[in-house]
Amino acid sequence: MDTGDRLLTPGEVAALFRVDPKTVTRWAAAGRIGSIRTPGGHRRFRESEVKALLEGGLDFEDETGPPSSTGMPGRQPSH
Repeated sequence: MDTGDRLLTPGEVAALFRVDPKTVTRWAAAGRIGSIRTPGGHRRFRESEVKALLEGGLDFEDETGPPSSTGMPGRQPSH
């Protein structure tokens, strides 16, 4: 069942977003970007989804927090 969608490595996705490949892996682990696993356990990303995220302008600047569109209003840092 070939959907024709190219699969990208974390390094290829990282180059598109201009971040470290480990950042892409963290995004995937947090559910911020969809991924599939190869039989060997490596992550791959659908090119169409990655391009949609790039074109959609999601805020991935803060790699540790949720995307700004799903932030919780009214919550402040505890500092």
